[in-house]
Amino acid sequence: MKTLSPKPQDIEQKWYVIDAKGLVLGRLASKIAGVLRGKNKPFFSPHVECGDFIVVVNADKYLLTGNKLQQKTYTSYSGYPGGLRKTPIARVAEKKPEFVLREAVRGMLPHNRLGRKLLKNLKLYTESEHPHSAQKPEVMNL
Repeated sequence: MKTLSPKPQDIEQKWYVIDAKGLVLGRLASKIAGVLRGKNKPFFSPHVECGDFIVVVNADKYLLTGNKLQQKTYTSYSGYPGGLRKTPIARVAEKKPEFVLREAVRGMLPHNRLGRKLLKNLKLYTESEHPHSAQKPEVMNL
């Protein structure tokens, strides 16, 4: 018996809509990362893009548990001495609220070309409307 590896032309990608209102950030991000990767399908292969498209509406209405709003920070380093910058998640969330969810999902995807390609299948919107109704997305309940 041979092991079947899915080919890109054999893969049918679906569109899903997720309402992030009231959902915990980490749990939401892990479910999104699994669907983007294709782990919910019976023919998952780690080196092939076999995941689906995800449209997240209300991407700014997620929840953070514990004291993460005060304690969690994003760090960036310029490479120069004294170039370490730490930004609290509260400040990032008020300027770019969808950035927090995108970064959480990005951290759960592979850190290579495939991960960057999969992240393009994630569409985030802060309002409850989205322009992808022509793709007839299915509602995914988490």
